[in-house]
Amino acid sequence: MKSTSAAATPVLTQAPIPEPRVGGFERGRVSFFARHWDLDPGLTFLNHGSYGAVPRVVAEEQARLRSRVERDPVRFYKADLEPLMDGMRGAVGRFVNCPPGTIAPMVNATVAIATILHQTAWREGDEVLVTDHEYMSGLNELSRLGASRGVRTVTAHVPFPGPSAGDVLASLERAITPRTRMMMVSWITSATSLVFPIREVVALGRSRGITVLVDGTHAPGQVPVDIAGMDPDYFVGSFHKWVSAPKGTGFLYVPERLQEGFRTICLSSRAHKVRPERALFLRDSDYMGTDDYTAILSVPSAVRFFEEVMPGGWPAVMAHNHDLVLKGREIVLDALETPEPAPATMIGTMATVVLPEAPASLAGRPTVYDDPIQDALVERHGCVAPVWRFMPSSGPHAGRGLRVLRLSAQVYNTLDDYHRMASALSEELDRERRGG
Repeated sequence: MKSTSAAATPVLTQAPIPEPRVGGFERGRVSFFARHWDLDPGLTFLNHGSYGAVPRVVAEEQARLRSRVERDPVRFYKADLEPLMDGMRGAVGRFVNCPPGTIAPMVNATVAIATILHQTAWREGDEVLVTDHEYMSGLNELSRLGASRGVRTVTAHVPFPGPSAGDVLASLERAITPRTRMMMVSWITSATSLVFPIREVVALGRSRGITVLVDGTHAPGQVPVDIAGMDPDYFVGSFHKWVSAPKGTGFLYVPERLQEGFRTICLSSRAHKVRPERALFLRDSDYMGTDDYTAILSVPSAVRFFEEVMPGGWPAVMAHNHDLVLKGREIVLDALETPEPAPATMIGTMATVVLPEAPASLAGRPTVYDDPIQDALVERHGCVAPVWRFMPSSGPHAGRGLRVLRLSAQVYNTLDDYHRMASALSEELDRERRGG
């Protein structure tokens, strides 16, 4: 995936990096690569998985594109946008291995999933098979379909802690019925950070004549993506996470065999025009009304950044981050004195750990984030990582769920970040136990 582009390589200098103090927090050893991001140096930032973070050189590329728009907006939207979109599709197609003509840029994976679900000709009583590790936005869209179209959501239980790849396949296979119309399955789960055996999931669905929608939101940049080799019916992904592109850079893959009659969820003022020289699938997604398209057009710059900044390119980035998050997880698990909740073979560049339950006295307390301990980690220690409730559909934790914390690893992190998180977490859990 090494780029032959003449774009300038980010400058890597060996100047010493100071240990900054910002907002009252101190950090120890700082990654050599951290200089390429504008993250607050006083934060221990272990949440790349939620919103990503844009390297400075990519932000500069987006600013350059915005300047181009504003120099002549009419020319940009009328003449320049389609060729630029074609260039973006070519770069994305090479990165995820699919034909450029199968890629539709979307604001995010949530919109991409909604587009697919609302383009499907459902019959009342059709079933969509998911696991209990799916992201809530897709489940919310299925709930709406249930109310409006009579589509039923069937949930397969995948154990956590203690999952295996075999559990994923067996659980899905057991839940298939004659009414199963679609399987919507995450490749990498959000709350539990599990890498599912997605090729085998796709093969299972296809062998049963079931449409397979792969939610690959967390996949690009975290694991190698080969859409052509996987051959799903639909694939959605995001580049703002592990490719570190600007926000608003989702995409939808629709193979040519399914493009006839497939339309985006909204149609622009150009959608009615007949243009035999350009596929309707491309025209619909080239332009969906006046918007800032500079984010999606900056994706090739983000892909190129990691190819150039890390010796060995993307394979080295993924291997580095995988090893780092496993070591970081071990540091946190040792501090908590708890076993690993998932095997290393099911981990990419995120890892989830199970936390002790919060005291009843904290229930209902207003919080800025999703859990009181997350508020405490940020406010008292400058440590950033999400704390959620994972709600399994069955098993010993059904109903009440599990309190979990998700760790991320990006090249700007070091093991010191996980030591700091482990120390802060231990302190705050002890504070909870003491009623503080």
